[in-house]
Amino acid sequence: MNINYESYRIFYHVATSGSISKAAEELLISQPAVTWQIKSLEDQLGLTLFIRTKKGVILTDEGKVLFDYVKSGVESFTNGENALTNLKNLDYGLIRIGASTTVSKHVLMPYLAEFHETYPNIEIKIVNSLTENLLKDLRNGSLDILLLNLPMKEAKDLKITKVLDVQDIFVGNKKYYELTKGKLNLKDLNNYPLLFQKNPSNTREYLDNYLKNNKVNIKPKMEVVSYNLIMDFVSSGFGIGYATKEFIEDELKAKKLYEIKVTPKVPKRYIGIITLDKTVPNYSVKKLIDLMTQKN
Repeated sequence: MNINYESYRIFYHVATSGSISKAAEELLISQPAVTWQIKSLEDQLGLTLFIRTKKGVILTDEGKVLFDYVKSGVESFTNGENALTNLKNLDYGLIRIGASTTVSKHVLMPYLAEFHETYPNIEIKIVNSLTENLLKDLRNGSLDILLLNLPMKEAKDLKITKVLDVQDIFVGNKKYYELTKGKLNLKDLNNYPLLFQKNPSNTREYLDNYLKNNKVNIKPKMEVVSYNLIMDFVSSGFGIGYATKEFIEDELKAKKLYEIKVTPKVPKRYIGIITLDKTVPNYSVKKLIDLMTQKN
């Protein structure tokens, strides 16, 4: 059988993305071209590789068998290309980063400012979305690296590198600081209006686990997707919020927000870099990772 590499590469992208249209976007070719390549591959093999559904495509049993072999081959070629890229100077390149808006603002931005100063010709693309969406984009090759609030559920195909320890705290404005005298037992939080980040988010999941481990059931008065908006509501006197101390240092110094020390204290967590375990990052990505990890 004389099947070219391009057919297998297209098969790999359709399988990982679960969509003809998404694979076409990733490969920068037309949907009809992708469809034709898949049909041609199926004809040559004499097998049906995908089942078409309203939501996209899924692998048949035969397709799953082929994918196990094609996956290692395509990733080996990609690793070889990236290894060659590592030999080049950083005169051009692209880094595609996934992160939450909060992590982008408070953690990623200072690193990117320093990186851009040294390598001004490297293009940087930042995608802000939910963790589950970012992980999907990393796995299908749309992103090179993630910077996330951790811990999270680990997976064998992911490599996690710690960048920064962070401490979560409870905060209020001056009124709530005085009402609580700056101290509370965790079980007494329900006596006050609470503002938490809405699920799904790693921050909310970490908070929920902390409460569960301490056998405390808390019902927030307000749940908001945006972390920064929660801080705005808290500083305006809507109630007590849950924050990452390192992200609100300016507000604490300016006394727009006050830490309310809760017993037991929330355990520390960390910000980490997520990459695919068996994929060699291109040289631009590697340099950024080195910058972020060597600073800590």
